[in-house]
Amino acid sequence: MSGVGRWDRTGRWGAYGAALALLPYLLIKMSWVVGSTLGVAPIGEGFDLAGWVVLNTVTIGMAAIGIALSLALVRPWGMRMPGRLVAFCAWTGSGFLVSVLPYAVLSSMLDAARGGPGGGDSGGGDAMPGWEAALVQFGFVGMGLGLSLALPAYLLRRWPEALTRRVGQGHGALARGSAGTAAAVGLGWLYWALGGTVGITHPAERDTNWYLLSALGALWALAGSAALWTLVRKRSARPRRLLPALGWLGSGSLFAWSGWKLAVTVLVASAHPSDVIPPENPTMAAALHLAAVAAGLGMLRTLVHTPKEALPEAT
Repeated sequence: MSGVGRWDRTGRWGAYGAALALLPYLLIKMSWVVGSTLGVAPIGEGFDLAGWVVLNTVTIGMAAIGIALSLALVRPWGMRMPGRLVAFCAWTGSGFLVSVLPYAVLSSMLDAARGGPGGGDSGGGDAMPGWEAALVQFGFVGMGLGLSLALPAYLLRRWPEALTRRVGQGHGALARGSAGTAAAVGLGWLYWALGGTVGITHPAERDTNWYLLSALGALWALAGSAALWTLVRKRSARPRRLLPALGWLGSGSLFAWSGWKLAVTVLVASAHPSDVIPPENPTMAAALHLAAVAAGLGMLRTLVHTPKEALPEAT
């Protein structure tokens, strides 16, 4: 009971923290729209007024949805909403943001070590001030961390068996196949992150950000795979909450991050923009992202549909 209570308390703090972290981002975006419309704030480079307003209005809506989603994971009205819709949105959002979370921290540290951006204006009057950039980054970091804590607690609160049951025999093959696919994808990304050149068409286009994102994608893919594989093999009557939580976050990262990257890869390969040259071979990159999306969905199905096998009730 005390363990469940700690999970619930941590998740509630995470949900409120995620909503509060994203609030400055929402206010900044609103100030950009109002300021640019009134002519007292600059328009982003490469945009006209209409495009700038539309872009930031969309991000305002996304931020509002993110705040509402965070509160749905902790407020009583969130328990009355369709559970699958809330869980799927939170799974996708947390999966995407946990990939960005370490990246934002590490890239900031590397920029600071190089004496890079952090000071804000880089020469143009339209550049984002340093304090705004810090608040925007804080919003994404806080949202990612908060959702990663709030989602498992919400699952445990609404479906107690979701984080206490083990993978059943009926879904063992799906679990092993999904875990194996996730591991293969993770090892492929890790190979690239360590400097491997197979599947790399333009090695000179690899930069620090690319290496970081490849390594972090590999980390979550391998963590989720290892968690699910352990759940398949272990046959203990003791509830294991950390492993399913890692499985949820790892599968969400595979699905959300690779789903977005797959769309970008296909778009770039089709349009051939002159200013965008991905390091990876498009076919290889698309295959890895497609496999990652499939693995993420397979892991989710396994975690959601596994039968309860006489485990202790979570209260």
